[in-house]
Amino acid sequence: MNVKDYYKILGVEKSASDDEIKKAYRKMAKKYHPDKNPGDKAAEEKFKEANEAYEVLSDAEKRKKYDQFGSDWQHYEQRGGRPEDFDWSNFGGNAYGGGHSYSYNFGGGEEEGGQFSDFFEALFGQRFGGGTGGRRQQARGPQKGNNLNATMEVSLEDAYKGGSRQVEVNGSRLSIKLKPGLQNGQVIRLKGKGQESRSGGEPGDLLITIQVAPDNRFELKGQDIYTDAPVDLYVALLGGKAQVTLPGGAINMTIPEGTNSGKVFRLKGKGMPDYHHPNQAGDLFIKVMVQVPTNLSEKEKALFRQLAQERGITV
Repeated sequence: MNVKDYYKILGVEKSASDDEIKKAYRKMAKKYHPDKNPGDKAAEEKFKEANEAYEVLSDAEKRKKYDQFGSDWQHYEQRGGRPEDFDWSNFGGNAYGGGHSYSYNFGGGEEEGGQFSDFFEALFGQRFGGGTGGRRQQARGPQKGNNLNATMEVSLEDAYKGGSRQVEVNGSRLSIKLKPGLQNGQVIRLKGKGQESRSGGEPGDLLITIQVAPDNRFELKGQDIYTDAPVDLYVALLGGKAQVTLPGGAINMTIPEGTNSGKVFRLKGKGMPDYHHPNQAGDLFIKVMVQVPTNLSEKEKALFRQLAQERGITV
């Protein structure tokens, strides 16, 4: 049996932190997701391997067992042992319960038995028995159904204001309410909306990874939003009001007299809301872009020349 190196699959060191493992997994999942690589079997296999590796390394108990098993297995193989002679009782069974998370769409995953490698099933779900080399499942009570993974693209406006979406899960329509403050890469868990259990246990969960669509009007840095605001030359010179567009609408901002192009104003609490703390938000940074009037009339040109002379400027 081929012993998979889950650390190598995700491209991390064995000493990697939970955050490093999560970042590596998200990077691979985004790169090899079947929706982005339709018909690419190699990419699909990479996606499956990444899911399998993350399923183990993101769980402290599974990771501990995997690290222990890996070294024991290598030592056992070096002595010339065979898989069917290995004592799987220390590692098998479903003591770690829970649904694994392989599926990559809302419609459900592959049939059980093809979702993970033999190595995974031997270590966490099944074991060899009786010296025959055949596998048999250890039934220790009802098991939770499989989790389902999916991605959902939302506009920056929906991420900012929240909203609702209709999705199809296992052939049925499901309404999802989106709270304000969604971040790119954030995972939303819908408990009990995954696959049904085959042994009478609880259904799995639906894990939705959020992808915030780029918006060329705004730049997000954490919860802070950066944007440019066109300001009329006369307003910049004399002061006044300028309309500033936000992801959730527009506001009127006071522009002080004599504001230069490139000046940045900070509006506290007008940035991206905090998903977990609705009363908190980042800041909005507005760069003034002074708009010079065009297609001036002869009268307007004469007035500007007069102003230039008043300032001692030769035009």
